[in-house]
Amino acid sequence: MTYDNKSNNIVANLGIEELNEMQLAAEESILRDANVLLLSPTGSGKTLAFLLPIFQLLEADNPKVQCLILVPSRELALQIEQVWKKMATGYKVNVCYGGHSVETEIKNLSNPPALLIGTPGRIADHIERRTFDPTTVRTLILDEFDKSLQLGFHEQMSFIISRLSQVSKRILVSATDIEIPKYVNVQRPTILDFTRDSADENLSLRMVQAKDKDKIDSLFALLCSLNAEAALIFCNHRDSAERISDTLNERGIFATYYHGGMDQDERERALVQFRNGSVRYLITTDLAARGLDIPEMKCVIHYHLPSKLEEFTHRNGRTARMMATGTAYVLVHQSEKKVDYLNYDMPVFELSAQAKLPKAPDFQTLYISGGKKNKLNKFDIVGFLSQKGGLDKNDLGLVEVKDFISFAAVKSDKVKQVLQNIRDQKMKGKKYKIEVARGVVKKEEN
Repeated sequence: MTYDNKSNNIVANLGIEELNEMQLAAEESILRDANVLLLSPTGSGKTLAFLLPIFQLLEADNPKVQCLILVPSRELALQIEQVWKKMATGYKVNVCYGGHSVETEIKNLSNPPALLIGTPGRIADHIERRTFDPTTVRTLILDEFDKSLQLGFHEQMSFIISRLSQVSKRILVSATDIEIPKYVNVQRPTILDFTRDSADENLSLRMVQAKDKDKIDSLFALLCSLNAEAALIFCNHRDSAERISDTLNERGIFATYYHGGMDQDERERALVQFRNGSVRYLITTDLAARGLDIPEMKCVIHYHLPSKLEEFTHRNGRTARMMATGTAYVLVHQSEKKVDYLNYDMPVFELSAQAKLPKAPDFQTLYISGGKKNKLNKFDIVGFLSQKGGLDKNDLGLVEVKDFISFAAVKSDKVKQVLQNIRDQKMKGKKYKIEVARGVVKKEEN
């Protein structure tokens, strides 16, 4: 080990025995060099690779924003925040992103965090509002910078960077090689390229030959063949994600969809239910290919193939992460135009006609109408559901507390009774609305 005792304590807080080669190299370079370009595939631990040295660079007696992390999506912002909180550094962190309450963010920024994480549009908005002082930022991190460029955040990022007059360290993080725009002001960076070292030896590709052009029957048969193993199912269009999800649910498979056309609450609810096992299958566009806080997947399924190798790689990066093994299933119909990046000479996964419908999830999700801003925390909710609701330890799954709402996974066979037990009960002296969380509801077409 080359990291110090301070870092060692952080690693222990995360339940990690040791850092991998990429994380060690990143820590050394970020602490030493002014400009670093870190290239490493999805799932390799890049978040910790830059958060650990940032922790060592922060100054305890500096009450201003010291480090700014720009990310392309709210999900990635929240994921980085969660890792930072698990690290238990003692330094304040705030996240800012579209769809989040601006008033809440302004209030949070009135007591500046040492670490500020946000999407380009929202951070630019705060700079214009002067809700924090950008001239105090010393370290700038552009995470998933390739995705930010792809999404067209050039103007916002250029504006933000032009206001960071005292930045002395710039770290660009990407899963693919990129051409760095001039406005980033990165010259002759130290390049750490771990993309070549992480070949797909842990990933198995399997072809599923669909009999029909509409591959829903083959997808259904595949899910019935995977022994109720949770999976991400990728498609190329939002309406396809919704249609596939609806069809699977009609056939008795618990699924939900996730895409960029949903509002923040809908997207978060879908992720919560997928994370806690209330639904096993998340039907999604490439929005879920990276930057999401979801469990390790043993398999991903390509209902549609993306047009570019880059997105195919990011999708597959949701499995076979951090030395684990995984399988990517590719559904193919003979009428489809072949993509040039894929070798179709791969093993064929034969679908079984005798496969059984996956069993229903063990958990359901309860919605609670209070969160952090109501002074509720995870221990309050666990205690309430255990003491007032009569739940045993094994009856309660993942509990997630947001700003104004919370979610708790409860064993399906206990839900009816626990709701009856707590119907007239108060939590910390207040009555909250608690009910089974509804699934994603499609808006009616006009």
